[in-house]
Amino acid sequence: MLEIIFLDKRALPETIFLKKNSFRRPQCRHEWIEYSYTAPDQVIARAKNSDIIITNKTVLSRETLLALPCLKLIAVAATGTNTIDTEAAAELGIAVKNVPNCFTQAVSEHAIAMIFALKHSLIAWYRDQLSDRWARELRFSYFDHPVKDIAGSTLGIIGAGAVGREVARLATALGMKPVFAERKGAATCRQGYLPFEQVLQTADIISLHCPLSDESRALINAQTLALCKPTAVIVNTAAGGLIDEAALLSALQQRTIAGAALDCLTQEPPLRDHSLMTAAKTLPNLLITPHIGWTSASALQILMEKTIENIDEFVQQKGY
Repeated sequence: MLEIIFLDKRALPETIFLKKNSFRRPQCRHEWIEYSYTAPDQVIARAKNSDIIITNKTVLSRETLLALPCLKLIAVAATGTNTIDTEAAAELGIAVKNVPNCFTQAVSEHAIAMIFALKHSLIAWYRDQLSDRWARELRFSYFDHPVKDIAGSTLGIIGAGAVGREVARLATALGMKPVFAERKGAATCRQGYLPFEQVLQTADIISLHCPLSDESRALINAQTLALCKPTAVIVNTAAGGLIDEAALLSALQQRTIAGAALDCLTQEPPLRDHSLMTAAKTLPNLLITPHIGWTSASALQILMEKTIENIDEFVQQKGY
């Protein structure tokens, strides 16, 4: 009988574990163990006899993996594997299976929603109503905040993976003109791409969809922000570390760009006094959501179904 341990169940919404929506368990004979949360220093004690680990965000370092002699599979209930030392896992013969492209539709739609919120000044209009601004108006409407058409806007997309491509498709349907940015510093442009700097200089909207790496860290910084049009807005539904947050805040405060919408920050959750979180309470051109672009109900259900399918396939292939 295989021991299967779910290390961080609370990393996913409780709704997908309710009986009416509950995901099925693996088909193999197994003992199921689950924890709401597991700190990195608790993994070894909890999983020392486990054959299969399910995790969303628990850190599994080389040191930890070396201390888990029974471990055969890490089933990642997420699209990325950045919390796992995959090199060490490969050396130790531990399989790692994730769920790629599970959240493409959800994240793409969230990016489009953020574009609408920025271009139509929805944050500012909403805040007005908290102070009864409309009720004090003598006219049927008022015009304090800009409303810009989405159609006709040039959408600069950085990252042409599944999400970037889907955002481009949705944008085209809305009348936007999507363009893909070549890698920063590339000597030549691939077909279908424009130079990185040219995209920043000409885009009305810049949407980030590239993975975080040493190459892409702080890709949006003071220098690259200076290339943007003062009417441009930036949307990040990819990774917080892609943006130099101090430089972004300065650009927003000085209005050298028109706005930003962020679904991710460098530190998550952020500290209470995080500069951008503090600024978001008053800036009308800054929207922050707590990394929820991926959390549509259908996407989460598919995530768990695919995670269990990955376990079933692995067990069948190995004959356990």
